Amino acid sequence: MSATHDASPSSQLVLVVEDEPAIAEILLAYLKRDGLRAVHALSGEEALQMFARIRPDLVLLDIQLPGMDGIDVLNSVRAAGEVPVIMVTARAEDVDKLLSLRLGADDYVVKPFSPAEVVARVRAVLRRSARREEGARKELIRVGRLIVDMSAHCALVEDEQGNQLPLPLTLTEFRLLACMARQPRQCFSRSHLIETCLPESDAMDRVIDSHLSKLRRKLQQAGLGDLIETVRSIGYRLWPEA
Repeated sequence: MSATHDASPSSQLVLVVEDEPAIAEILLAYLKRDGLRAVHALSGEEALQMFARIRPDLVLLDIQLPGMDGIDVLNSVRAAGEVPVIMVTARAEDVDKLLSLRLGADDYVVKPFSPAEVVARVRAVLRRSARREEGARKELIRVGRLIVDMSAHCALVEDEQGNQLPLPLTLTEFRLLACMARQPRQCFSRSHLIETCLPESDAMDRVIDSHLSKLRRKLQQAGLGDLIETVRSIGYRLWPEA
């Protein structure tokens, strides 16, 4: 195993999985020259051990490896999360396999390749990954210890130990909570909440009152206090805990 550490500690880290030391050395040198950090694993088994220890920002993964091959490594990496992976192969049938099985690789390159092109591919995939992560962060709404996950369509409550516990909500309760959590402290009229959260319904004001009463009770039972305030003659608002 070899590694380059001259780049800034804040630079993104690439795990190069390649059983041919000469090719690995060239890739490490080009990645380093482009301002990235890089580490090298010679086999699939070593790659997974390093992956669990260092959590790289991207894996550059040869398919043809001794013992555990690149496809098996890719499957294990995918089971562990969404770290981007670029596959490297020297055989056309491997490309066919990647395309036909849709194994979850973010890109692939075919040997013989230009090291500069590989670095460009790495940079492009890292940029796409960063945009995905930014989008995912925007889908998480935090109001004190309350977390509303828009992509997973669930609400969580963070306890004193930092554990995130699910809050059991109906679809309408989740919609109401998400609507108010996007703009805490803003007052929402009953008619606005009906139009936004129950667009397919002919619900009356008292129906919204009932849903919010149940939601308020669930928030209280979860230890969040009275987060939902009634604003007399106007409607409701979500008021964060002090």
